[in-house]
Amino acid sequence: MIDFPESTRVNKRIPKEAFYQRLPLTAKLKDKFVSDVDSIIISNSLTKENLNLAKDSEIREIILLTIKLKKQNFDGKILEAIARQNSHKLIFLLVYEGMRQLAVYRGRLYVSRWMDESEVSLSLSGSTLDEIWDDLVRQTAISSQALLEQNNREIDEQLKDQNEINRLNKLIQKTEAAAWKEQQPKKRFELYTKLQAYKKQLEEITHGKA
Repeated sequence: MIDFPESTRVNKRIPKEAFYQRLPLTAKLKDKFVSDVDSIIISNSLTKENLNLAKDSEIREIILLTIKLKKQNFDGKILEAIARQNSHKLIFLLVYEGMRQLAVYRGRLYVSRWMDESEVSLSLSGSTLDEIWDDLVRQTAISSQALLEQNNREIDEQLKDQNEINRLNKLIQKTEAAAWKEQQPKKRFELYTKLQAYKKQLEEITHGKA
């Protein structure tokens, strides 16, 4: 569940026409926005005042933006454009029928897997909005359980490792598929050697060097 205080609830619908007209989108992306987005709702607004925080921070407001979709396959470039044009920090909750997906922009767009509504989990942790934002980014962007357990590390370090984990997992899948199809023993051996190297790198990132 999304465990935000009642004091942060807004639940304000934004006319999508007024919304997309302010975005620097190509004509193609604007068409996708109009055809794919059903509605946009500001679900929650997190501020120092409504969270009763004692300390100031650089971040003034964090918004949970719920975007209800007409189709599940949504172009992430639209979310990037929204995040870049907004002065507030944004957590996106994408809704398609009974499924949910979280997304956040921090240098690049990070998205969670699609989940049942009951699986979605976001909570607040930190004594400032800066700390709360970092932790919300962590909850949204970090999918490696091993990295999540390293919660004493800076979020940007964890994101760097998560990016590398994603890259290695793709290489492992691609190399495994190629090795399975390869008929020549020498080439198959070369592919298996690469595969073991990728798996070793992945193990070192997630659990440290032996």
